[in-house]
Amino acid sequence: MRPIVITQNITLDGVVDGEQGWFDVTADTEHGRELAAATADFAARSDAFLCGRTTFEEMRGFWPKQHDDRTGVTEHLDRVQKYVVSSSLQDPGWAGTTVLRGGDGLAGEVRGLAEQDGADVVLTGSIALGHDLLRLGLVDELRLFTYPVVLGRGRRLFPEGLDLRLDLQEERRFGSGVVLLRYAVGRG
Repeated sequence: MRPIVITQNITLDGVVDGEQGWFDVTADTEHGRELAAATADFAARSDAFLCGRTTFEEMRGFWPKQHDDRTGVTEHLDRVQKYVVSSSLQDPGWAGTTVLRGGDGLAGEVRGLAEQDGADVVLTGSIALGHDLLRLGLVDELRLFTYPVVLGRGRRLFPEGLDLRLDLQEERRFGSGVVLLRYAVGRG
């Protein structure tokens, strides 16, 4: 069995919606490089990337075009198997991608990934898919890069009414004020 992991950049108030520009994954600053190193460490533990169609299309349109990527994300995405959940996508147009049809079969498809031999299956972005996986009890670990920002509005990681047990496994502080909180996930 391999774990299903959600890795997100998140604000103090639980927002994961990056459209307001509160984080930049490509920042070539000392703090950006520090976060990129932590991200690369986690990437080395995974061999599969899972996302929904919107995140997939955003990433497909950005990362393969990066030729001087110091974050290591491009190399990682080139290396791992990619899984996109979509009921309508026919040709993913990105090598190493498998389309999962989701819907009523989502739980079985994701359990099938977890039952394969391999390393971590990581979901990043894809808030609706993350909500579905959390509700279905399929998430084993959360890795939250928590930014010292309060937005008050935006898409949130945890859907209303979800009863989870989060057991803190690691807390790591970065010079930028970002705190990594890594949790094992259980049902309430």
